[in-house]
Amino acid sequence: MTAQAKALPLLTDRLSEAYQPLWQPDRWLLGSCLALLVLGLVMIASASIDVSQQRFGVPYHYVIRHVIYLAAGIGLAAVLSTVPMKVWQATSWLLLFAALALLVIVLIPGIGKEVKGSFRWIDLGPVGFQPSELGKVAIILYVASYLVRRRDEVISRWSGFLKPLLVMSVMVVLLLLEPDFGTVVVVLSTILGMLFLGGVKAGQFFLAVIAAAGAVASMAFSQSYRVQRLLAFLDPWSEENVYGSGYQLTQSLIAFGRGEWVGVGLGNSMQKLFYLPEAHNDFILAIIGEELGLIGVLTVLALYAVLVYRMFAIGRLAEQKDYLFGAFVCYGIALLFAIQGLINIGVNTGLLPTKGLTLPFLSAGGTSLLVCLSLVALVNRVYGETLRLAGEAKS
Repeated sequence: MTAQAKALPLLTDRLSEAYQPLWQPDRWLLGSCLALLVLGLVMIASASIDVSQQRFGVPYHYVIRHVIYLAAGIGLAAVLSTVPMKVWQATSWLLLFAALALLVIVLIPGIGKEVKGSFRWIDLGPVGFQPSELGKVAIILYVASYLVRRRDEVISRWSGFLKPLLVMSVMVVLLLLEPDFGTVVVVLSTILGMLFLGGVKAGQFFLAVIAAAGAVASMAFSQSYRVQRLLAFLDPWSEENVYGSGYQLTQSLIAFGRGEWVGVGLGNSMQKLFYLPEAHNDFILAIIGEELGLIGVLTVLALYAVLVYRMFAIGRLAEQKDYLFGAFVCYGIALLFAIQGLINIGVNTGLLPTKGLTLPFLSAGGTSLLVCLSLVALVNRVYGETLRLAGEAKS
């Protein structure tokens, strides 16, 4: 037998060991994700029938589109679950560079697609791609890798704390040029949370939080339409706001009010009949509140709580096994889901000013769904690799 023939089985064994499917799926993580996906599909079908009929002449355009993205997302998650986390750690800088390049490309006239005054989409024919969604993943992986490589510097020196903030500031500037103020808030909050969990000094962290809050406030008052949204948020029922900047919020609150405890019944929403804009997208929680009542909303909150808790728990388990990259990735993803979910829920219920952020797994949105499923796959991959490390330690 030649040397090449002998080496081939060894190479095959190593590849099969590294690029293998999930060793042991986390049932609570995947179960809560699956429940949110099923609920999202049902509610998108309920909320989008009339608007789909009006826009496309068929009642289930958005449902079919969502199912296609859902199938693609599950397939993508299955593929990503076979890739070792060390590959993402080694290529995190490359992924970040690609994300920043796409955020620049989307600003080029003729390439970026303008939707409601913002250039957030790259038109790919029958589908669209939102670079900011990839940017969220890239910055989490990059910062997680940085916290492992520069751990001592992060804990002991200002430079270790400021370097990732400088990189993040580049992404923030590009997002503001779109503009995408909601994603800016999510990215800022997530990365600051990761740095805090990564061991930065409390004084540095709180100083950065104050600076970030000041920057967000200044940005909020830098554009007239943002100021108008803030004013509408403070008094949405005023005569000038109820049919203006506060219209979505008032219609959303009416939906929650109609739902009461158990809702008006699945499919019986009145607000989805062209009263509440984006009922199948950013404001789908309001339709859930109207049709399924307080019980339905509390169920959604419970599912998100389980999902985020399991992500933090997996991250903590990885940290205990000294698997720091996996731990920081899980922390970052958990923070991302928690912050974006809380912002969307706050907007729907009138606790926060109106912003265009999707509710993960529930809102209609192709790129968002693909990214959310990919992130869950990464967390579950960390869980599998952590269990393997624990098994090797015992043996």
